[in-house]
Amino acid sequence: MARYVDVIDLPLPPRGAFDLLADFAGTPEWDPGVVRARRLDPGPIGCGSRFEVTVRFLGRELPLTYEIVTYAPPQRLVLRARSDSFESCDELHFTPRAGGTRVSYEATLTLSGMARLADPLLQLALDAIGRAAVEGLREYGRDVAQAHAADQARERALRSVAKSA
Repeated sequence: MARYVDVIDLPLPPRGAFDLLADFAGTPEWDPGVVRARRLDPGPIGCGSRFEVTVRFLGRELPLTYEIVTYAPPQRLVLRARSDSFESCDELHFTPRAGGTRVSYEATLTLSGMARLADPLLQLALDAIGRAAVEGLREYGRDVAQAHAADQARERALRSVAKSA
């Protein structure tokens, strides 16, 4: 089994950070290892929601179906994907902090069958993939927060103009 753990401080309120990460269709926006992603079912996102996520792994494109198995906004989110050769689990915890939210992130990859012999190499690969995803998320979180702040400033200006008219 390979495991990657990190902490990400996002300049978003807990619910905003939770919603951003619960929608796995948005992962290509911040995770450079994700080639494409899409939602597989309609309706609001919640426990049981499924996403097809195609990742680039060891030079190949690998389609995975992720399912939200724990959905507890805005505190905890767990997504799981299974294939013939491995299981992936992403667990996120959201904690309010001054200026935003601290996200504790843990990813585990568990190989099955003969593939387990590659566990030491898998850890090296997961470390690199995890670092790139976390850095992408930090940048994307800043961009989302800046866009939100600009939208709020625009709304305040429009209300001000409407009041004075």
